[in-house]
Amino acid sequence: MEQFDKYVGQVFDRRYKINKIIGIGGMAVVFEAHDMLMNRTVAVKMLKEEINNDAQSVKRFINESRAVAMLNHPNIVNIYDVSVKDDIKYIVMEYIHGITLKNYMNRKGVIGWKEAMSYMEQILKGLEHAHAKGIIHRDIKPQNIMLLKNGVIKVTDFGIAKLPNTETVTMTDKAIGTVYYISPEQASGKPIDPRSDLYSLGAMLYEMVTGQLPFYAESSVSVALMQVNDNPVPPRELNPSLPKGLEQIILCAMEKEPDYRYQSASEMLHCVMQLRTRPDTVFPDRHPGEEADTDRAKNKVRPTAGTRRRKRRGSYSMFPVILGVALSFMIVMGAAIFYILSQLIIAEEDNDYETITVENFVGMLYSEELLAGMENSEYYVIETESVYDADTPENTIIAQEPAEGTAKKVSEQNEQLCTVTLTISRGAETFKLPDLTGQEYRQVELLLDRMGLKYTVIEEYHDTALDGYVYKIDPGAGDTVTSGDTVTLYVSKGQEIEYVTVPNFLGLTRDEAMKVLIENDLALGKVNYVASDLPIGTILSQSKPEFASVPKSATKIDFTVSGGPNYDPEAEAAKEQETETESPDGDNG
Repeated sequence: MEQFDKYVGQVFDRRYKINKIIGIGGMAVVFEAHDMLMNRTVAVKMLKEEINNDAQSVKRFINESRAVAMLNHPNIVNIYDVSVKDDIKYIVMEYIHGITLKNYMNRKGVIGWKEAMSYMEQILKGLEHAHAKGIIHRDIKPQNIMLLKNGVIKVTDFGIAKLPNTETVTMTDKAIGTVYYISPEQASGKPIDPRSDLYSLGAMLYEMVTGQLPFYAESSVSVALMQVNDNPVPPRELNPSLPKGLEQIILCAMEKEPDYRYQSASEMLHCVMQLRTRPDTVFPDRHPGEEADTDRAKNKVRPTAGTRRRKRRGSYSMFPVILGVALSFMIVMGAAIFYILSQLIIAEEDNDYETITVENFVGMLYSEELLAGMENSEYYVIETESVYDADTPENTIIAQEPAEGTAKKVSEQNEQLCTVTLTISRGAETFKLPDLTGQEYRQVELLLDRMGLKYTVIEEYHDTALDGYVYKIDPGAGDTVTSGDTVTLYVSKGQEIEYVTVPNFLGLTRDEAMKVLIENDLALGKVNYVASDLPIGTILSQSKPEFASVPKSATKIDFTVSGGPNYDPEAEAAKEQETETESPDGDNG
């Protein structure tokens, strides 16, 4: 972070005064700044120095500015200015007082469906505007959605957006960011269109209202394959309180084939708004590529071919009627005879069968004694499967199929027996805890759930760990744990930065300035002496302006100091050089 502190207090292009650092990402650092021309607070997103000359990064940076410059919508972040000259490349954009939707989800868990619908409506309106301009975002995910304090949504980061009539920015792993929300066609490298954004939106909505990602695996490649091949668990199985219509919206948006999805943001927005107004809405089944039907939306029924009247003919013969009646009689008689004969056969076969009622085995210990003491044991075939269960003692039966009380027909003579599958507890599983640090904490929670472990979360500021990432676990990696144990996750809230207001040093002596620096937890930077009529040692100027807000401890203040009216910088430099070349005992080296 220190490498970016040098920009605090600077003025870019004689207009944007940098106040403080507000975020550092993989490609860029974001500053809060004051637009002195328009007298407003703005965000300045500057490309990092180390990738300033990387063609692909610069291309993505320019792509973002071009994309958003084409857009003007209250749910899309505004861009005011762009500078890509020299060694500093930056975008000046609307300053947003809020957090990412991802951070909000991390802290809240499951979001109420009505609240989620409010956010979804705003995002869809923003995408509707972008798609109308021919821009496909291609990276819709909670990390790229900003939530303001007043509930307003802003779509951000159009860095890998597909613009009309331009070369597509390469979708590297770094550009994708995460595969948890990309569409099947993106994952498989196929051509994409606006419907890809709708798939990503469906995956994001799934996570918002269930608290779980639709697909999760140990590697990005595995998740990408699941996006292409697998269907998600229906959301209402994870959250039964969700309306049926909401589940339909999510699954329709996440259809594997684009032709089966909503065909436009407008169509999906129509359904979202309808569900917000009428929560009991159940949408009609869709067909591939079908747009929302205006008549059906108004609950009208179209006439079908079966409602048309046939034309009457002038006259007809009675013979076909008589023939039809005769055939009908013969069919009815044949069916009656068949029914009587079949009942006689069934009655005969029933004499060979016995009906038993399946016993209850749940809660019992599985043993030879249990099997020997079973009623009607000669009619049972017992199959078993075992699972780890920290809450149930080892060898205890925790489930059975079929359930207690089920009636089954059995016959030893006809070799028809009742197969009962018993699920048996293996007790608590003991294993070594893997290293879970350095991962986003929601991903770690999913892993712990699968391991059968409980967890608590402690959020703390951390100097190096990213916001929302696990930097320590207790017990630690390699420690032995048992399913059902509780693991403490220490999650970073990002770096805690304390700021101080720069005081006025002008007119102070150097010693007085040092005292003020120490009192304000600031550091002395470079000192430059110049000729001046003011007394020697008087501070003439300072590198950080008065009232500027700067980070404590890390900020250095440079001073220009009076050397007196006869100060000769060349002579002083020569003296310093002579002093440096002298040996410790005063002889020249």
